[in-house]
Amino acid sequence: MEEKGINAALLFLGYLSVSSVDADTLSAPLNVTIEFKGVNSALVKWDILEGDPVIGFAITQQKKDMRMLRFIQEVNTTTRSCALWDLEEDTEYIVHVQSISMSGTSPPSETVLFRTPKESEKLASKSPDEVTMEEVDQAAQLRAGELIIIVVVLVMWAGVIALFCRQYDIIKDNEPNNNKDKAKNSSECSTPEHPTGGLLRSKV
Repeated sequence: MEEKGINAALLFLGYLSVSSVDADTLSAPLNVTIEFKGVNSALVKWDILEGDPVIGFAITQQKKDMRMLRFIQEVNTTTRSCALWDLEEDTEYIVHVQSISMSGTSPPSETVLFRTPKESEKLASKSPDEVTMEEVDQAAQLRAGELIIIVVVLVMWAGVIALFCRQYDIIKDNEPNNNKDKAKNSSECSTPEHPTGGLLRSKV
């Protein structure tokens, strides 16, 4: 099984070398590097010689044990990087990069061998000051929730204050009527005054 995988890889590389005959003036990509974006993804970067009529790229990605082969190709682009996805953690991969021109493809770049990190290694290597986009989104959601709670509390307090002021105005408006009613009741309950009689004069 392993021999079949090796033969398939050799045949594929042979095809790449044949397709590059028509583009013998196109140089292989240089300075191929791997930048990890997570346990299951990475970014391949490379350089090209100035003046090469490059219109695209082709990337060959495979596991070191030859059990998987992936071919990525893109044209009409000047980008010098490509994302690798669905990688398995703690696994070795081999990557080749080729440039594409109107006349064909360049020879493969130098072989780049890399191993994806383990989940525990990725967490351990993360610095305390490093903030991911997911954490930023979570913090933004928390701030939004706190603002909503504050607004709701302020609205409730404003409603309570408005209700109190309304009740206070009603009580003040009723005070003059209550005073009049009290004065009227007190006058009705007081003792009426009797007229005093004059002195009787005796007849002479």
